[in-house]
Amino acid sequence: MPSTSPIGIFDSGYGGLTILREMVSRLPQYDYIYLGDNARAPYGPRSFDTVYRYTLQCVKWFFQKGCPLVVLACNTASAKALRTIQQNDLAKIDSSKRVLGVIRPTTEVIGNYSDSKHVGILATTGTVISNSYKIEIEKFFPEVKVFQQACPMWVSLVENDEYTGHGADFFVKKYINELIDQSSSIDTILLACTHYPLLHDKIREYTPADIKILNQGEIVAKSLANYLYRHPEIESILSQNSDREFYTTDSTEDFDRHAADFYGAGIRSLHIDLDK
Repeated sequence: MPSTSPIGIFDSGYGGLTILREMVSRLPQYDYIYLGDNARAPYGPRSFDTVYRYTLQCVKWFFQKGCPLVVLACNTASAKALRTIQQNDLAKIDSSKRVLGVIRPTTEVIGNYSDSKHVGILATTGTVISNSYKIEIEKFFPEVKVFQQACPMWVSLVENDEYTGHGADFFVKKYINELIDQSSSIDTILLACTHYPLLHDKIREYTPADIKILNQGEIVAKSLANYLYRHPEIESILSQNSDREFYTTDSTEDFDRHAADFYGAGIRSLHIDLDK
């Protein structure tokens, strides 16, 4: 049996490292295990059923590693898989385990940032099609109007190290303009994909200066701290040795080379094969 009880952080690739970075900054005492399913990324264009199957497989892996709590630090997985896992699978696997996502913490507060009550969402195609942000924001801020724009090229730009080059400008400007064309009253834009913070400077360049741009990492980390405060039965069993472990389903060399851009520090990952 595992001797530690870390918090599991899951993403289809590198992007969830931006979430983990903020969690470690706010809650450094806990142990964390990160898994990037890079071999099957990106999740954004995949079907709901495929994302659900992949995500559930990874969640089960985290449970085998001793994680009592897993955070899906991936908007697509949160949109397409989280609810089914929470409602159908946890009771069958282990009802004491918990799986959280990144959409709900963001939608609980996003209305507080907007004066015009017109909010823009920049996300993957899968997240936009799911309408998860519209549905969740409606629950907390029914007066807020939500405008969504899929950005299918952005993850590829980031993962291929093209996010700082001039080649990225066309697609950054294109999607922002398409979003703003939906409503001239948008005053807050959420980067609803964990890869997008690496494009922040270019997004800021092509976004009107009076529009706020929100990254999820800080919001999700704050929400996790609050969750642990409200759920001492989970918090009390988490190990607190400040340990960090990183895993990928693809090349560890590639993962380690890219990970520093997202995490802000060098890491050494281990490879796992989920099919074995």
